[in-house]
Amino acid sequence: MDRLSTPFTQGFAAIGLLYVSVKLFSFVRVLLSLFVLPGASLSKFGRKGTWAVVTGASDGIGKEYALQLASKGYNIVLVSRTASKLETLASEISTKYGSVQTKTLAMDFAQNRDQDFEALKKLVSDLDVSILINNVGLSHEMPVPFVQTPEREMKDIITINCMGTLRVTQLVAPGMVSRKRGLILTMASFGGILPTPLLATYSGSKAFLQQWSTALGSELQPHGVHVQLVQSYLVTSAMSKIKRASATIPTPKQFVRAALGKIGRSGGAQGIAFTSTPYWSHGIMHWALLTFTGTMNEVVAEQNRTMHEGIRKRALRKAERGGKKVN
Repeated sequence: MDRLSTPFTQGFAAIGLLYVSVKLFSFVRVLLSLFVLPGASLSKFGRKGTWAVVTGASDGIGKEYALQLASKGYNIVLVSRTASKLETLASEISTKYGSVQTKTLAMDFAQNRDQDFEALKKLVSDLDVSILINNVGLSHEMPVPFVQTPEREMKDIITINCMGTLRVTQLVAPGMVSRKRGLILTMASFGGILPTPLLATYSGSKAFLQQWSTALGSELQPHGVHVQLVQSYLVTSAMSKIKRASATIPTPKQFVRAALGKIGRSGGAQGIAFTSTPYWSHGIMHWALLTFTGTMNEVVAEQNRTMHEGIRKRALRKAERGGKKVN
């Protein structure tokens, strides 16, 4: 028995050593991607003076993408729901970056109106659009069980997050293909990586964007167009309802700086094609999730459910104190 145990013991030890080595190598790659290796220059996709289309541009991450791209000399097409906010942002860009041009289009993506998309098509038809930022998105007003989700909220999330993103990309991508260059960044969420109870519709919509972006990236890569899904945990914004930044919750400015600085780098999304988790703490979190929770979806879902039930209870109490009726 002892004679047999030695080869088996050595074999298992070798397997264990190989496993640890692979994981260590993967973690080193994450650190290099997040902290050392630069991303591709934006000029690879279009020189200064070409155009960037930014959806959901009036607030938060979308607004920051517009400002940072303008600071790099790109003209900006601003698309969002509220015309007054768009005009204010366009004025801010003109004041800060006098040579940068802006165009605005106010449209409500929840309505999914053909005339709005026709207006966008007309607006960009004669422009050299080198960058598309698919940032428009909607989450639930508060965590809610799926069976209690208002039908309107459910439809709006799917329409905005999925159909809005698809239709804008279908308008802009052909021009990039014809010019054989372009960059398409689509904002994702950790809610699409792992199932998120009480945000089930939002979670599903972001999971859809993951698969769609990976497929689209493969389709467009031979034509010189780079597609990148940008994963994130929480960022201070109106959507997250978080105002205070921390090591794991950056400001929009911090997050966008990381996203634009790591084009083509996977960050924490090791092994997931056409995907990046560029902000350093989000990247480490994503790597850990991929490494240690591949077979623990049920455990993670349970933890998410407990967390969001607590958030919902606090939100309901706050609404009751304000006399607001909620579902």
